[in-house]
Amino acid sequence: MSQTETAGHWRSPLQHNPLWRTLRTLRGNPKACVLTEPMWGISMALVLPYASVFMLALGITDARIGLIASIGMIAQVGWGLASGIITDKMGRRLAVAIFDIVCWVFPSIIWAVAQNFWYFVVASVLNGAVLVTQNSWDCLMVEDAEREQLTNIYSLVKVASDLSALFMPLAALLVSRWGLVFAVRLLYINAAFVMAVKVFVLYRFSRETRTGLRRRAETRHTPITEMLAGYRGVFGKLIWRSPGTLFSLLVMALVAAIGVVTGVFWPVLVTGRLGVPDAVLPFFQMIRSLVSIVFLFTIIPRLTSMADTELDETTDNAAMDIAEIGDSDDAAPAHRKAPDLRRATMLGFGVYLVGQLLLVAIPLLGLNTGFEIYAFLGATLILDSFGAGILFTMAESLVALHIDETERSRVMAIQRTVVTLSAAPFGWIAGWLSSVNRIYPFILSSILLLVGLLLAAFKWVSTDQPA
Repeated sequence: MSQTETAGHWRSPLQHNPLWRTLRTLRGNPKACVLTEPMWGISMALVLPYASVFMLALGITDARIGLIASIGMIAQVGWGLASGIITDKMGRRLAVAIFDIVCWVFPSIIWAVAQNFWYFVVASVLNGAVLVTQNSWDCLMVEDAEREQLTNIYSLVKVASDLSALFMPLAALLVSRWGLVFAVRLLYINAAFVMAVKVFVLYRFSRETRTGLRRRAETRHTPITEMLAGYRGVFGKLIWRSPGTLFSLLVMALVAAIGVVTGVFWPVLVTGRLGVPDAVLPFFQMIRSLVSIVFLFTIIPRLTSMADTELDETTDNAAMDIAEIGDSDDAAPAHRKAPDLRRATMLGFGVYLVGQLLLVAIPLLGLNTGFEIYAFLGATLILDSFGAGILFTMAESLVALHIDETERSRVMAIQRTVVTLSAAPFGWIAGWLSSVNRIYPFILSSILLLVGLLLAAFKWVSTDQPA
């Protein structure tokens, strides 16, 4: 075998990986959105874990921190209802650029110089505009994308988010070296700068979508009050009477509620109940994210990828002929049977459920040695990484697959508002449960995961069914 042939065979496993092939073949807006997403990870993701303790260090009480969170949630609902109108009237590309600045750059500057409660209130209201940029960014990314690439595109977004974990030890080092307040101010300044660069790069290398151009022309002379009144028809016709859209909304709401509970109270449990030192927490997050990336490039695409699925026999034979000619990077892989998205969603809820139950079992089993506790925590991290990776991919993809493309921005505006309202009470509920027993929030998350598992098992709506 020649050296060239050996190199070609060595490349083949990566060459035929669905996620890698999607990354290599992305063009236009999907490529611009995916490749700039790691910049969010090295900006905001580094500082957000310290947000609450930063407020405490500045003398903000627990009650006022809760009030700031509630104000932010109310602001998100208001911004969320307006997001569809803003996205249609401004266009997806311009809305992303402007509101990434409004919800990330401006708040980061305010947080960096914050002195008291009112600084955080103003920043929280501005940050509520994140629902506008989530809506417009999703539309920008998926409206001109190939339908069969959607699940892989959202997997790549999850990978980009998880890459930020590689830098979390650096944030921990800054905090330990210069103290919490000064280090967090530096991290917020970094976040404002990097997000500003991200806005420029994404705007430069993206273009307005075809749907965005059409909706901008259609709504140019439509009064805002008339567009707001139109939400009633959108909710009734395109969401409530659409089994697929309603199902995807329920899945997203469950995933969001589970994320609120586990994201806030996992550190509380492992440090307050299991005795894990605070300094170790960033490394747990780093391990979780790295394991998630491995799963997203190996097992998860085989379960969720809609690309390279089985075509007719003629196409299969043509693909095999191309493959026999040589091992070029563009050789087509053998087509395979379309993935069972229902089974993948059930597997995500099921595996995540096992991880949560294992976490609940650690204190109940009375484990005392550090090795036993860390071994169990390691097992839960692996299960959580796999389950959360699938659920993030499926929750976002099901929404994109079921939505009526002609009304995507308005439907997604309503969906994200409903999801925000649905998930909001679970933070307060989990907080009350944690004050009683720090295991209880994870019993709650286990119940939510069981509900999701049963929903996917018995109420599944096929993505081939019209929205």
